[in-house]
Amino acid sequence: MYRIELDYGKGGFACIPALKGGVFPLCPRKINNPQVNRVNKYSFVARMPDRPGALHRAAEIIKSYSGNIIRVQYDRRIDPATVFFEVVAAPEGYARIKEDLHAIGYLQESLPTPGFLKFSVYLPHEPGSLFDLLTYITGAGANIAYIDFDERRQDPGRVTISLSVEESEVVDSLLDRLKSRYRLEILEYDTTGEKLDDTVFYVRFAQALRGLIGSAEDEFLLSLLQDINHIVQELNNLGQDPKEVFDCILRTGKTLRETTGDRFYADVQRIPLNDAVEVLCFQMPCGGNIFMLNAPEESVMIDTGYGIYHQDALRMFQHYGIGDQGRIRRIYITHADADHCGAAGFFDAKACTHPWSVEIIRRANRAYGSRSESSILEEVYTTVINLFSHFTPPENPETFPTERLASRSIFPVIARFAVHDLEFEVLESLGGHMHGQVYFLCPTHGIIFTSDTLINFGSLDDDRKRYNSLADFLVTSVNVDSERARQERTALLGLIRDLDEELAPTGRRCLVAGGHGAISALSPEGRLEAVGPIERYLPREAR
Repeated sequence: MYRIELDYGKGGFACIPALKGGVFPLCPRKINNPQVNRVNKYSFVARMPDRPGALHRAAEIIKSYSGNIIRVQYDRRIDPATVFFEVVAAPEGYARIKEDLHAIGYLQESLPTPGFLKFSVYLPHEPGSLFDLLTYITGAGANIAYIDFDERRQDPGRVTISLSVEESEVVDSLLDRLKSRYRLEILEYDTTGEKLDDTVFYVRFAQALRGLIGSAEDEFLLSLLQDINHIVQELNNLGQDPKEVFDCILRTGKTLRETTGDRFYADVQRIPLNDAVEVLCFQMPCGGNIFMLNAPEESVMIDTGYGIYHQDALRMFQHYGIGDQGRIRRIYITHADADHCGAAGFFDAKACTHPWSVEIIRRANRAYGSRSESSILEEVYTTVINLFSHFTPPENPETFPTERLASRSIFPVIARFAVHDLEFEVLESLGGHMHGQVYFLCPTHGIIFTSDTLINFGSLDDDRKRYNSLADFLVTSVNVDSERARQERTALLGLIRDLDEELAPTGRRCLVAGGHGAISALSPEGRLEAVGPIERYLPREAR
């Protein structure tokens, strides 16, 4: 096999093999480039055995109908038989490309789950015996993933073979033929795809994804594979191990799924703000906090956590005496990340957020509006985490006005709202963590909801730190503009120190309710320290 390296500019180098195989057509997407705005982008996943000239033949077909290959990625370390590429073409040209690829046997629109078979046979000690065995296997259309034979062993005639076969009927027919001629031992036989080796890595990975997101059509899974492969390509160009990227993606989904139901937990603080209103902080197993401002006439939620935790959160609210959903009439959302607004759509309550957060949700790109807007990592991570976390954002949320009413430090005050007798200001961030992020400040009672700009990282347990590190790895930084994020942190710390001085005669300090971790206060040394007792909530069946 040989490889060709093509430089596609920002996408970096991609390696493609001279191979033959199937090409998976995926959903078309519009191209924003005005030079090609009358064509669509189509994604293909090619699965090819080694055969010189095959890729050239496919490229020739694409070229013949004025198609242009804009991305290619292949890495033998991941999967020796799979190539990802994207083309732009007019719809009618794409239809002809499909026809011709289908005619030569390259086009596939399904994601089969090959069975895995490992067995031993005992061959007679005579010329051509191994050749005869391989003839049976080749005739069955099976791919050999592993073979082991050495006549100098104690059982010199024993050959151990692993196969991957797409149709179980073929396996049964092959076994029947082998049993009629050889002594045969079945070592493993699996039809779920779990035992497959890395010669079909992407098939195995797709099946793992299906287990995390539920039943999905092959076309959807193939499209998702194309997107995930783009993350891998980008991070590989930054020096990351591709297998580690795939592992991080699966661990993200598995961790979310494995912290629901009887394995759900939360760390809870309950702090009175005055005689009538208390704040409850629920640190979820993964992702952002849910805050509840519990007042005599209503409960006001600030951020909602992931959608996947919604049912667990409702049971938890009931445990703490705030389970009446009719009391939750308002939800204020700090920003559009899935762990902060991803359950809002489940509530029959008025949700309010920044208009740019609404646009981020609509575009499904957490980097929208920032200097990182064109980042493939940010866009694809948004797709993946929304799927894994059962993203259910608010429908038709109200939006804060964006006209500056006043200023707090470097932040515009763009709106105000009240919870009982607590008056809050809505501060517009600079967009360091995300475009449209806001903070909620009650200066008279000394509490500020700082979202993901200011967090007491020391209060996070090891499991939460490990989960948060997965996102850091996959997007390289959870802040879409790190320089602005630093400016925001510095300004918030200064604002909190000023409020501490104002509150000092009352004996209180400003409470810092970060997007993750415990509600804290700023120590004289400038560290965030958790305030009050923190208890661990567990569902009844886990207590």
